Amino acid sequence: MVVHSDMNMLSVLDYAVNVLEVQHVIVCGHYGCGGVRAAMGNKQIGLIDNWIRHIKDVYRLHKDELEAIKDNKQREDRFVELNVIEQVYDLGKTSIIQNAWQKRGAPYVHGWVYSIANGVIKDLKVSMNNDSEMPDVFRFEMPKK
Repeated sequence: MVVHSDMNMLSVLDYAVNVLEVQHVIVCGHYGCGGVRAAMGNKQIGLIDNWIRHIKDVYRLHKDELEAIKDNKQREDRFVELNVIEQVYDLGKTSIIQNAWQKRGAPYVHGWVYSIANGVIKDLKVSMNNDSEMPDVFRFEMPKK
């Protein structure tokens, strides 16, 4: 999960993007994800419920599409995919990624899903290397040089 206030995630991202200057960042979910499955229900688990709430927000955003899928496994698989897509966009909303795009036109941020059942990686065809598709409210003004 890309949670904008998670200092651990942001620290790792900052190191990868600004020190290692990686060219690609991959958000990779997996089918059969227990967190996604838990987010589809209402069972209280414990402290992790607070983390799962971020996944529930993705369900809320895509509720109409997801609830139109009658088969539970197909709905869960699509929810996994939508969650990855939202995490790609959430990475693009960070100042770390936006500053790197402005400075060096990289990294590309990609969304993939891994199938534990057969080992196949599905490219969700969501990839960003600039903020052109991002709503204006999330675009940072870059400092003047």
